[in-house]
Amino acid sequence: MRLPLHQTWDLDVFFEGGSESPAFKQFLEELQSDTEGLSDELNCPAPKTEEEADVLQELLDKLQDLQKRLRQAGAFITCLSSQNLADRHAITLGGKLSGIQAGYQSAMTRFDVLLADIPADVFDRLMQREPWQAIAFNLDERRKQVRGKLPPEQETLINDLAIDGYHGWSSLYDTTVKQIRIPYEKDGKTAMLSAGQFANKLKEPNRERRGNLFRQWEETWAAQEDFCADALNHLAGFRLQLYKHRKWDSVLREPLEINRMSDRTLQAMWGAIEWSKPVFLEYLSRIAELMGVDKLAWHDLNAPLEGKDMEVSYDEAAVFIERHFRRFSPKLADFTVRAFEERWVEAEDRAGKRPGGFCTSFPVSRQSRIFMTYSGAGNLSTLAHELGHAFHQHVMDELPPISQRYAMNVAETASTFAEMVVSDAALKEAETRDQKLFMLKDKIQRAVTFFMDIHSRFLFETRFYEERKSGLLTPERLNELMTEAQKDAYCDALSEYHPHFWASKLHFYKTGVPFYNFPYTFGFLFSAGIYAIALQEGAAFEERYIALLQDTGRMTVEQLAEKHLGADLTQPAFWENAIALSVEDVRQFLELTGS
Repeated sequence: MRLPLHQTWDLDVFFEGGSESPAFKQFLEELQSDTEGLSDELNCPAPKTEEEADVLQELLDKLQDLQKRLRQAGAFITCLSSQNLADRHAITLGGKLSGIQAGYQSAMTRFDVLLADIPADVFDRLMQREPWQAIAFNLDERRKQVRGKLPPEQETLINDLAIDGYHGWSSLYDTTVKQIRIPYEKDGKTAMLSAGQFANKLKEPNRERRGNLFRQWEETWAAQEDFCADALNHLAGFRLQLYKHRKWDSVLREPLEINRMSDRTLQAMWGAIEWSKPVFLEYLSRIAELMGVDKLAWHDLNAPLEGKDMEVSYDEAAVFIERHFRRFSPKLADFTVRAFEERWVEAEDRAGKRPGGFCTSFPVSRQSRIFMTYSGAGNLSTLAHELGHAFHQHVMDELPPISQRYAMNVAETASTFAEMVVSDAALKEAETRDQKLFMLKDKIQRAVTFFMDIHSRFLFETRFYEERKSGLLTPERLNELMTEAQKDAYCDALSEYHPHFWASKLHFYKTGVPFYNFPYTFGFLFSAGIYAIALQEGAAFEERYIALLQDTGRMTVEQLAEKHLGADLTQPAFWENAIALSVEDVRQFLELTGS
């Protein structure tokens, strides 16, 4: 790997000129024209015989091509708006793309109706032959789901109205966040930081200073609570009205369908987590003891142990990740080298960027881009995580586009697996007790996040949606619901909570995936189960692992686990075995810190 590495990504390889790129403007115009033309073609009767199905194949080919190009456009705009929150041109482009996407969704709805109208015997025979057989799962899934929706004319109207309604509220939240500037004082100087920059400061080693920064963070979101509450209330209101008219009786129906999992699997997962919480409460108690307090506060959860942090440069992190990926999978390691050397990663710590991190794919170009703000060892696992996402897409590039759309829960499989590889390697290479404790705490804290923090988000949204059915919720009530959920999820183990977490967390405002929480926990534990097998099989597991990833877009999670792991996800045994890896980390931590 060539060092030193660039910490800014290359977007010009896609469309030179950023948000004012003439090539991208033309790309969007062609997308719009092709989408409108396809909608007209879909106004045709459903095929009644196998011979008549050829026209449907032609339509599907065009829809899949449009899907790839729409993802390419969406990824480019996401990158532009994330790297510079003040890029007004990117916001305008996003609005234009939303209109095109609405047209595409309407076209897909019409296509799904055509699928549903094919006689059952004809459909079954079609799915037994190529090219239909390779995408049979995806087509059957769409055929079933459309039957639970409104007539296509109404669904089209909903998609059109959602641009300035549903998605508009999400955009309002983004606008609110990008305007936030928080004063940060250090060494006698004051800097005005964006929300993303300030969030990184909440890991301040000094507890008193960290507490002050956290209160400043809470006050910042309290000042924005009316805007955030409006957005959250209306996003939920839109969903509830839509579910009502579709005659859906559960707010979990959509997220479970999107994630291709059953409610039995979801309940089995949370049940196993509830059963395991006592050992993690013991861990939290030990951390409090080491910090010299009776109970941890919210701002203590991600703080460095004993005021110590490890210094790891971006270049060092890249070399470390590549080296340890190679021990498990040469293909993953080679891919990682390519990602760094071709500047797929935006990691620079600078003002004006959005908070958080993500990986987005450019399927036409068969590349990905990773966004984050790298500020030290605490971001090592994040970098590995996002590289895992990119590799997941890479191994699916040869599949039909309709089979590449894997759900959020299994989307976290490769990313969390990559984290585990790196975290375990860092722990094994730690030379001192302090380094071992740092690495163990980093690993365990991620588990605590998935088992408790994410659980609190799930509890909050479940209760919020139930109350929202009766009307709008005030910011004060949202604070109460958030605090209650955190107390329940953490078993009242903390002395101070984060009431405005509902306002500060982007995930509550994303319109693509409702209940943007439990899939993270699923992905973490599903990956843990896979990792346990990989530890036993070593390098021999690589091809089996890639085969599993390639199936993530064309199976339910229950089918995926049965085929590749021989596991039943609706039973607690798989989840308990996966949790056991984190429990062992806790046991090791308690032993190292025992008196």
